[in-house]
Amino acid sequence: MNNLDSDIGEEHLSVTASVRQRATAGETVGHALDKAALVVAETCARFAEAVDRDARFPTEAVDAMREHRMLAAMVPRELGGAGVSLDAVASACRILAQACSSAGMVYAMHQIQIACTARHALSEEWHRNFLSELAKNEWLLASATSEEGVGGNLRNSQCAIEALDDSFDLHKLCPVISYGAYADAIIATARKSPSALPTDQVLLTLLREDTTLTRRSEWDTFGMRGTCSEGFSLDATGHVQQIFPAPFAEIAEQTMVPTSHILWASVWTGIANDAFLRAHRFFRAQVQKNKNDLAPAGRRIAEALALLQAMQARVDSALRLHSRQGRERSWSEAMSDAAEINTLKTFVSTTALQVVFHAVMICGMAAYKNGTPFSLNRHIRDLYSAPVMISNDRIDLNTANLLLAQRTLSSERD
Repeated sequence: MNNLDSDIGEEHLSVTASVRQRATAGETVGHALDKAALVVAETCARFAEAVDRDARFPTEAVDAMREHRMLAAMVPRELGGAGVSLDAVASACRILAQACSSAGMVYAMHQIQIACTARHALSEEWHRNFLSELAKNEWLLASATSEEGVGGNLRNSQCAIEALDDSFDLHKLCPVISYGAYADAIIATARKSPSALPTDQVLLTLLREDTTLTRRSEWDTFGMRGTCSEGFSLDATGHVQQIFPAPFAEIAEQTMVPTSHILWASVWTGIANDAFLRAHRFFRAQVQKNKNDLAPAGRRIAEALALLQAMQARVDSALRLHSRQGRERSWSEAMSDAAEINTLKTFVSTTALQVVFHAVMICGMAAYKNGTPFSLNRHIRDLYSAPVMISNDRIDLNTANLLLAQRTLSSERD
């Protein structure tokens, strides 16, 4: 076994130890998904460098997910899935991302679409049948929520459903559809009719055989190269039953946004954790050589650990918050919850980069060079995508508006 293989083995063991600790706490369903994720992570790690170098889809990793039935994890049991919790999926995202950032992000994005469907569309027979087929075939879902001309605003659409009797047509210009060329179906946003306002949106499921994607831009990027988020002109047809019964505003607020931020944060935590583990191994080796020389690496390793723990604590807090969403909440509570979900994304996306910076400073040139067991080139590049995936500046502005609204409510009560 060469040094790199040895490192991957050590990472696998360290993650396994944390999974066992969680399993003893009674997380049996999550533990089953964790075990599958650990096996799949070995495949992810084996091809991660090639996926990044060639900017290619992590085919081997997704095939392994299918083999271990990970794609249908959040599909309800009665429809053939595993019916696991968001907590379990977040843990699996962290494990996968520790091995391959792109594979972890693909898995997270896929599960976000399942979460939306399972929560907001199962009153309709078409969507129940769709999830049953997804579970049986382990289909991969992509998302087409971005659109040219809306400035990155999820809650605005220019394209519209063109409905006639029981059928519809849709034409949408998408600056990115992550792994769209490899997906079995796509969940898209659009105005509910040509006369509807930009904010009067619906969500709908587009089947692969009824959808044409015409590539308009390539995906040659700084990081997250394996997500293959190319730009497409999307043309689709379908039946009106494929439109979600709930308005998109409700879906976005209750499920899509919080689930996205939680699972993305789990992916970024996994990347940062892998950087920390590499720095930890380097630190231990250096101390064994120079037993009396702990500083400054000793301070940095402690700070990196504290940051990593803070990231995971924020994810865990958001998961607890999201699990309480079924209860009745006051307007002020809803604003506060939205602010917490927003700051989860901005905090974890920036803190992960701080962890990797500490790791680079601990490992020095071994981290800066490619091809060493301590190389952190890919971690840095992949994590710089985090603040721009729905811009932190936009999210901070939304959070500020939430705080202003809360203050107004407080003043009115006074």
